[in-house]
Amino acid sequence: MRRVRYHEYGGPDVLTLEEAETPVPGPGEVLIRAEAIGANFIDTRFRRGAPEGSIFHRPLPGVLTGDVVGTVEAVGPGADPGLLGRRVAALAEDAFAEYVTADAAWLVPVPDGLAPGPASMLPLAVPVALGALRAGRLAAGETVLVHAAAGGIGHIAVQLARLLGAGTVIGTAGGPAKLDFVRDHGADAAVDYTAPDWPDRVRKAAPNGAVDVVLDSVGGDTLRRGIDLLAPYGRAVVYGAAGGELNAVPVTDLFALKSVTGFSLLAWRAADPAAAEADLREAAALAASGRLRTAVHATFPLSEAPAAHHTLDTRTNLGRVLLLP
Repeated sequence: MRRVRYHEYGGPDVLTLEEAETPVPGPGEVLIRAEAIGANFIDTRFRRGAPEGSIFHRPLPGVLTGDVVGTVEAVGPGADPGLLGRRVAALAEDAFAEYVTADAAWLVPVPDGLAPGPASMLPLAVPVALGALRAGRLAAGETVLVHAAAGGIGHIAVQLARLLGAGTVIGTAGGPAKLDFVRDHGADAAVDYTAPDWPDRVRKAAPNGAVDVVLDSVGGDTLRRGIDLLAPYGRAVVYGAAGGELNAVPVTDLFALKSVTGFSLLAWRAADPAAAEADLREAAALAASGRLRTAVHATFPLSEAPAAHHTLDTRTNLGRVLLLP
């Protein structure tokens, strides 16, 4: 089979298409024949390289995570044989390949007729957006600020905030095309985060000059300024650090009755597997109902993985980037 890995750190061109043996599913795993793979931005950070000990460090040879949609071809010891032949979606570690192994316990059944783009959002994007909003204890009528609202998870979070009863949804993104995209996917207001006065623009868009919930996947100064925008008893939820800045938020930023919490899908699965599984089922139901619109920015053949990563690197994508084996 063909797969993509990298054997040195660097730009997208270090991604190498190579021949490899088809993997064998281990205990509790399944083998999936991939029909589509959703690329994740975090892998561009791993690919560039980082010192050992950094959260962005991965040893070589580097593998690429992804949201794989495909058909179960084989099951490992302890996995349900009834999964054979089922169309599923799964978050996989070594995902840029024609055949991929995944944990059978966290497969998401793909509803009949669902296209690969929306299906690829089921294992990660929808559950993360849903989990982050719930971690922020969003109440009906509240104002939500979603950073990186034109991204794969961000544009889903904007829609889910509306479905969960938010009164006002504000999204940040960079550039006119992305701002139009954010508004088109349900935001009441879209703010260009590249503008120095973007916090003032958020205040003007918020009904009371402040927001109740912030969803942040950027970190660093963006997170600090987002906390400053919170109303008393406001909540910021951090589910990523795409900006690469990992400095701690000073405790004094929280004295004005504000709070910060983190969200991780893997931590959610470990802490409350039943609730996490329920979220996966809810994600599939929302996708099947058509209430969530998934934007696929571009599709690339597996052999053009460097082009897919270049798109992610330049942050020009509006929604999902897919690879087709």
